[in-house]
Amino acid sequence: MKKLALLGALALSVFSLVSQADEKPLKIGIEAAYPPFAFKQPDGSIAGFDYDIGNALCEEMKAKCTWVEQEFDGLIPALKVRKIDAILSSMSITEDRKKSVDFTKRYYLTPARLVMKEGTAVSDSLDELKGKKIGVQRGSIHDRFAKEVLGAKGATVVPYGTQNEIYLDVAAGRLDGTVADATLLEDGFLKTDAGKGFAFVGPAFTDAKYFGDGIGIAVRKGDKANVDRINAAIDAIRANGKYKEIEKKYFNFDIYGPDSN
Repeated sequence: MKKLALLGALALSVFSLVSQADEKPLKIGIEAAYPPFAFKQPDGSIAGFDYDIGNALCEEMKAKCTWVEQEFDGLIPALKVRKIDAILSSMSITEDRKKSVDFTKRYYLTPARLVMKEGTAVSDSLDELKGKKIGVQRGSIHDRFAKEVLGAKGATVVPYGTQNEIYLDVAAGRLDGTVADATLLEDGFLKTDAGKGFAFVGPAFTDAKYFGDGIGIAVRKGDKANVDRINAAIDAIRANGKYKEIEKKYFNFDIYGPDSN
């Protein structure tokens, strides 16, 4: 009986340890300096799309999560030394980063978009761009895309040093439009006074050849358990409407992108 009691006590002790381990917080690294994805509010608290998505994932996983602020270039080193368990900070899934960390599936894919005068008709074929002058930031992924894709449709692609210079020339009528990251265009131009009378036109551009595999959550190499449970949670919040609810707080377009990507 004493042995049984002792075994029972040991089993209870082990169960208690396992339970405590299950409740151990998931430490998530974030750089809160990339609005609207992550930024500081006046009271010092973190807000933004990344932050809200992370909290929704933690709620779905029934995991106790804590956020750890870190400069972006220090996130992967912090992950490697176990200061954090995951990175949720608008980190692009690239082949180079895959050498250092494992990624979940994407949780968003910022499309490139065209901005032109409101009401301009541009079909999926892009044929309407023939003869149009489109500004792009020199050396960007959008520069290559515009030259290879829009240029092939007869558009004149005009490279600039900065996106802000492009906005000035679009507003002044020296350019017919610009192609760039949709979030950048929305916050940097369309929501400003200079952007009044302009709008997104045509399709969203998400070709992986130009724009990569999207934005994912990074974990340590070989951490399949966290990859699997986070992937399941991403699927769940996409299915139950929570993702769309968060998306609408920050964007007026589909930031997840086509399901086929």
